Amino acid sequence: MASEEPAERAASPKTLRIAYVEFPPITYQTNDGEAAGSFIEITRKVAEEAGYTPDFIYLPVSRVYLYLSKGQIDVWPGLTEIPSLGGEVLESWVSPMPIQLSAWYIEGREPLEHFSQLHDKTVIVIGGYTYAGLINWLNQVGNIRVTEAPNHRSAIDMLKRKRGDYLLDYRQPVHEVLNEPSDHMIRESEVRTRNLAWLFSLASPRAAILRDEFDDAYLRLVESREVPEVRTLAPGFVIPGFPEKYR
Repeated sequence: MASEEPAERAASPKTLRIAYVEFPPITYQTNDGEAAGSFIEITRKVAEEAGYTPDFIYLPVSRVYLYLSKGQIDVWPGLTEIPSLGGEVLESWVSPMPIQLSAWYIEGREPLEHFSQLHDKTVIVIGGYTYAGLINWLNQVGNIRVTEAPNHRSAIDMLKRKRGDYLLDYRQPVHEVLNEPSDHMIRESEVRTRNLAWLFSLASPRAAILRDEFDDAYLRLVESREVPEVRTLAPGFVIPGFPEKYR
């Protein structure tokens, strides 16, 4: 099963333990317990091109961070520049796609143009998401009320019922669930643009080798047009007032 703990698996030298989280349509687990999503498919192609058999392991994101630090998984297709993973991972040079964090709100409310507008507001977040560490800041600020939703659809419904002023959530998962007639009232303000990449555990002595093998494999797949073109990375958008520590 894809949800087995890494310690229970006897991986061969050519098997890569690849963590993934519930982040549809980028990465997610199907009803059959299989890894799926746009980033999963790219990861599968790159791993096989590099000569490895991918062993996908479904985990909550907090467990991913822990297992990366301990070397219980080899790689995670996830977000770059996560403060709590500093010194724990090597990031791939290539990034197949960007990811955007947005503040969602109901038509008629003010768009979020400065992060300080969250003060004295109720912010809906997705349970289990760390927002690359930003959840810690939100929970520590005394005048921001944080309430959790179990999933993206529930979060949108909470927003429409005015159980929060803003929803912090990523664009791709929200677009997947905006399918009800009343969803036309949902509006979006851009908050933070980041990149997706492969994060290799520095607890493995082969981390640098694995990164080079993945990058080289990706470039070969670009030549055969099996994966997106190599992106030129530039500083992404950050809303004014965003906490400096999590930029």
